[in-house]
Formats: sequence, C-alpha cells, structure tokens
Amino acid sequence: MNKWTEAIILMIMCFMLGAAIVIQVNTVNNNGTTNSSNQEESNLKSQVLKMKEKYENQYEELEKISKELEETRQQATSNNSELEELESKIKEDNLILGNTDVTGTGVKITLTDGKEASQLDTESLLVHAENVLAVVNELKNAGAEAIAINGNRVVSTTAISCDGNVIIVNGEKISSPIEITAIGLSEQLATLNRAGGTLEYFTGLGKIVDFKKSQNIQIPKYTGVYSFRYANTK
Repeated sequence: MNKWTEAIILMIMCFMLGAAIVIQVNTVNNNGTTNSSNQEESNLKSQVLKMKEKYENQYEELEKISKELEETRQQATSNNSELEELESKIKEDNLILGNTDVTGTGVKITLTDGKEASQLDTESLLVHAENVLAVVNELKNAGAEAIAINGNRVVSTTAISCDGNVIIVNGEKISSPIEITAIGLSEQLATLNRAGGTLEYFTGLGKIVDFKKSQNIQIPKYTGVYSFRYANTK
C-alpha cells in the first residue's frame, strides 16, 4: 500500500469520524430540546390543573355563600310584607339577568359540521359563529325567555365570536356539535324550523341540523362576571 492510498484511506476515516461526531452532537441536542419541551409542557399542564382546581374550589365556596345568603334573606323577609316584596323583586331581577337556573317548555337545536366529502365548498359545511348568532337572534325575536349555548347561559353581555374553526361563547371555546337550548312558547320558537327558514338554509349548505321541542328544557344560570367598561350610572 503506497503513501497516496494510505492518505486517501486516512482522509475517508477522518471524514467518517467527523460525520459521526456531528450526528452524535445533533442527537444529543435534539434529545435535550425534546426533554426541555416535554418538561415545559408538563409544567404548563400542572399549572392549568392547579388553576382549574383553585377555580372549582372558589366556585364551590361561592355557591355555598350564595345559598347561605338566600337562606338569610328568606328568614329576614318572613312576616314582613315590605321585605317580602323586596325579596320578590330580587328574584325577578336575577331571573331577568340569568343569575338563576331555570326550567320550562322550549326547543333544542343542534348544529353539527357536515361530512359530505364530495362537496367542494368545505367551509359551508362547518358551523360558524355567525350561524350560532343567527339562531340566537331568531330565538330572541320569537320570544325566548332564556337561551344557552352548550350549557353557557346567554345574557346581555354575551359575546359570540370565532377563533379559527373554534367558536367562543362567554370566553369559553366550544366546537361542533353546537347545542342551543331555549325556553319559551314552543309554537313560537318552532318558527325557526319553518320551510325556507334559517335552519333549512343551513341544511342546504350541508350542515347537520336537529330540531326538537321539549317540555323539560333545563338552562343553567350565568356563572361569569358582569363587567361594564363604558356604561355608568348617573
């Protein structure tokens, strides 16, 4: 073996050794990045769980205090006509504001993303925030006394918006299927399901629509916080 052959073999060996070192370094770096990413994700999940637990504990405490306050009010207003009238007014206001659970006759409307793969305009198959808003507005016009979207009570400050394909109601993200429940006179609320109406239009676009009347619609109270930035009392 002459010197040129030895030199070429040595160069090849050096190249292979260098390549092996680069690969090893990249592997270590990738592992370190993956471990770091996994650790960060784990920490975030832990923080979310702690915040969720803290919220649930505080909400339970709020519910307990609310019940105690209600009992105290009832005891204070018994055998006192003026206070009984005031208590009745408070209950009426809470009903209007959506601060109490309610039940009654009404309708349940479920909007689900369509699944017809043959349709070219796939956007029309999806349930969008404006579709939900259209149904809510029609229910209000039909005399609905209480409305909820996937269990989220609709109140005067409720905002219905979208974030990509996700719909946001009262700050909470929801996705298809969207269940809209409403309490009111069923015959009036059923006008949404009329021929040529909004729901039929949605069906024509390829969305899946289910409409039902019910004698026992249950709508939970609003659990958020009323916040006014621009309206002030005089």
